[in-house]
Amino acid sequence: MNPDLALVSRAAVVVAAVLAVAVTVALERLAGSDRGPTLRRRFVLGVPWGTLTVAAFVLAVYLFVQGGWSHWYAPVVIPFRAWSYLAPLGVVVSPFAHAGPGHLLGNLFGTLALAPLVEYAVGHYPRRRGSSSFGSYRENPYVRAFVLFPAAAVAVGLLSGAFALGPVIGFSGVVFAFAGAALLYYPLGTVVALSAAGVVSTTYRALSSPVVEASGRPAFVTPWWADIAIQGHALGLLLGILAAAWLAAARGDDLPPPRRLAIGALLVGVEQSLWAVYWFRGGGTYVLYRGIGLALVAVAAVLVAALAVGRDAPPAESISEALRSLTPRRGSVAALLVVLAMLTGPALYVNFTAVNDDPLPGDPIEVHGYSVTYAEGVENGMVSVVEFEAFGESTTVNTSGVVVRNPERGVWTTAVSKGRLAFAGRQQVVLGGVGWREVVTVRRQGWTTVGGDGPAYRVTLSHDNDSRVAFVSNASRAEPRIEGRVVSVVPTDRGFELLVEGDNASVRTALPTENETVAANGLQFERDGRAIYALAGEGNTSTGNATATRVRVATKERYGGQ
Repeated sequence: MNPDLALVSRAAVVVAAVLAVAVTVALERLAGSDRGPTLRRRFVLGVPWGTLTVAAFVLAVYLFVQGGWSHWYAPVVIPFRAWSYLAPLGVVVSPFAHAGPGHLLGNLFGTLALAPLVEYAVGHYPRRRGSSSFGSYRENPYVRAFVLFPAAAVAVGLLSGAFALGPVIGFSGVVFAFAGAALLYYPLGTVVALSAAGVVSTTYRALSSPVVEASGRPAFVTPWWADIAIQGHALGLLLGILAAAWLAAARGDDLPPPRRLAIGALLVGVEQSLWAVYWFRGGGTYVLYRGIGLALVAVAAVLVAALAVGRDAPPAESISEALRSLTPRRGSVAALLVVLAMLTGPALYVNFTAVNDDPLPGDPIEVHGYSVTYAEGVENGMVSVVEFEAFGESTTVNTSGVVVRNPERGVWTTAVSKGRLAFAGRQQVVLGGVGWREVVTVRRQGWTTVGGDGPAYRVTLSHDNDSRVAFVSNASRAEPRIEGRVVSVVPTDRGFELLVEGDNASVRTALPTENETVAANGLQFERDGRAIYALAGEGNTSTGNATATRVRVATKERYGGQ
């Protein structure tokens, strides 16, 4: 990348942003619609300090708890997921920790876009008649801005971590709670704020990588919707909606008309992919129920719209009176509470269940209570620990890849899938906890035979000065028969060998190195770059002939899009 062009591009982004803000402010004042006084009536000095405090707290967890300060692109993640109530550290930290910088920045941008709307609705200054801004700590604007609003966000985060279904991580549950609360007060403003988050994200990328050169290349990807913690997002959204509904009822705030609430809820639900309901089948396979998900979003939009109807009905003193005085708002709240119970109930059972502590296959590397190995076709010790079947799907699933287990922390996970390791060739598994960090390096080496039914490969694990073979695959047989002989590549604990079968004999020999020739069972083999060739016919130099017919039998695997 041309450094001068990058500098000019960054300068252009900064200048354009400054000019856009300055000109917009000037136009607002000329039009007589300056928002400054209104913001100062709601915020201390017109600034959403609560939002900034929350964002700073989340960033601090990434930098100082997860080690992102010294390892920005590879923080400690595994111990800070919400694995189980038996490992409370992960449950407490997971809502504020992140899997990487992209995950962190996405949630920070969402917070900066949505939280100010909620903070504006709540306000730093009391709104009751006769109340004083400094009459009590709850009415003190500085306490409300720097303590109460951030404390509420932390409380929602702890709830999302406590009722998470599966080992989730990230602040997105709270971000969706901000979206739910903002949606009830400013439905269309919430849609605009989400678009603004995209603008901020694009601006950041324009500053960090102003010029990008790219070309087509192979890549290993999983379905994008399989990376969404749909239960956590839905849980956060419901908590935000119900909290805002309670606040509006307590203060007597008017809500937008039902049609605006319905449109806003539908747009937010679709744009934020709340329709992405899926199931994990194991082995890297996922099933997306898009139609059912979209129908659920539409029903949820109607329930949100109903919250604006019948808010002034008197409280019921009995069940029969409640049924007679049932309003759309009360019915909606009841339905949303039922949905909330359905989302949180399964998590209670799952999070009280210990992970499978059966011995891992192979020869795992042990690091401070963590066991790391590579295995294929083993039962997933996290998903399968709860037996459940429905609609032809089951939680009894198998997994293949780098397995990490720590029963004391409730950890059982496929840290690197078989497919990802086969694509990358080399991966690092970061282990750790508060104040410590260790890395286990996983490496795959393999050969693909011509016309074979699969590659032959071996997987090794390395930590400090300890290196060991964790897995050896089956041999891979080449399809061509050369002078009546069959050639296979056989992985072993020491490396790879050629197996030549035929003429009533079976002979093994080590793979030739670069520009080396080896003989086995009447055939000769040579290596040319990444390929191994058999020398056959009249050219087989083992028979004294001067020339050779070369038949390619195997090629070394390429990794990482090489």
